[in-house]
Amino acid sequence: MMQGEVGPGILKQGAQEDRGDTARLQYFVGAVAVGDLVKSTLGPKGLDKMLQQMHAEAARREKPLVTNDGATILKSVWLENPAAKVLADLALQQDMVCGDGTTGVVVLAAELLREAEQLVEKNIHPQVRV
Repeated sequence: MMQGEVGPGILKQGAQEDRGDTARLQYFVGAVAVGDLVKSTLGPKGLDKMLQQMHAEAARREKPLVTNDGATILKSVWLENPAAKVLADLALQQDMVCGDGTTGVVVLAAELLREAEQLVEKNIHPQVRV
C-alpha cells in the first residue's frame, strides 16, 4: 500500500488520506477560514451577511436571509473541512448553552489556531505549552 492510501472498506473508492503537515495545514486553513467568515459580523459596527439558497428551486421560494449571527451563518453554509465543522459545532453549542457569543467564540478559537500554526512552523510540538 502506498502512502496516502487506506485499506479496503475504510474510505470511499478513490478517496485519499492526508497525514502529517499536509493534514495539519488543511485543518488550520479550514478553521481560520471559518473565523474569517464570521469575523466581520463581530462588534457594534459588525456587518451583516446576506445568505441565499444555492438550489435554484429553493432560491425562488425563499427570500435571502440577512443576519450578523455567527451561529445562523455557520448553520447556513456547507462545510467539508473537519476543523471548520468543529468550529461550527462550537458556535452551535455556545448558542444552546448561552444563547449568545457564537461569533466571539469562533473568532477566538480561529485566532488561537492561527497562532498555534505559527508555533508549529517553528517546530514547537503541539503538546508543548508556551
